[in-house]
Amino acid sequence: MTHSFLMIGQSNMAGRGFLKEVPSIDDEKIKMLRNGRWQMMAEPVNPDRSTSGAGLAATFASSWRLFHNQQDDIALIPCADGGTSLEDWAVEGPLFQNAVFQAKAAQKISTLQGILWHQGENDSNGQKYRLYGEKLALIMKTLREELKVPDIPLIIGGLGDFLQDGRYGPYFNEYNEVNNALIQFAKDHQHCYFVSAAGLTANPDNIHFNAISQRKFGIRYFKSFQQKTNIWESLPDEDHIIEAIHNRSLTKNEKIARLQYQFAMGAVTSNEFQEQLVQLQ
Repeated sequence: MTHSFLMIGQSNMAGRGFLKEVPSIDDEKIKMLRNGRWQMMAEPVNPDRSTSGAGLAATFASSWRLFHNQQDDIALIPCADGGTSLEDWAVEGPLFQNAVFQAKAAQKISTLQGILWHQGENDSNGQKYRLYGEKLALIMKTLREELKVPDIPLIIGGLGDFLQDGRYGPYFNEYNEVNNALIQFAKDHQHCYFVSAAGLTANPDNIHFNAISQRKFGIRYFKSFQQKTNIWESLPDEDHIIEAIHNRSLTKNEKIARLQYQFAMGAVTSNEFQEQLVQLQ
């Protein structure tokens, strides 16, 4: 059985963590949607921009694998798009319509189990927070109706406390108000849970969560989904779970996939590739 999750929002859902800062996660039971088919997950999962990198989805899926039937697959449906506002996600717009299209395609080959949302940076000025809950409610209500999943869990993440610290700080002067709107939305709607970004840190741009913070955020999203509860602070076992994920023993297929990637990226020569491939057969 394949359990799928829709990823929507803006760049911090897509992921901008520097891939060089964290080990890769290779798991043949974690899939991502590409051209209507499942492929083995590889980061960036959500390549909305050339700057895409590590996101929260990888450890969300890996955490799911730690606590569920090892025979089942988990699959990710990446539809987030960087720099987008709630207006960009209006139900008549292309982003929303694409998410519906992709999710419906995934529903033909999987069971849709949840929606992961992270957005709000682009609504953190100009008093847009005043209508944030109302607009988000329409988006999620329509999405659930379109996909015929009225009770599907919706996990929404908070914005980082670092947003006002960088050169773009003035653009995020109302991020606290957006966080409050997200919290209130979770309180007001059934099957919706809020995940705090407390203690998470940023890339040098002070806009995007760095790679290790994305790893932690994904675990918080999973725990929220698993326990059907809000997460208000960092979790005591985040580092332990990350270590377990990164140190997991690879299957032969996963080792071959990693070797093929290294060869494609020019990290090993043709002779090295052939020698190592023979050893893995």
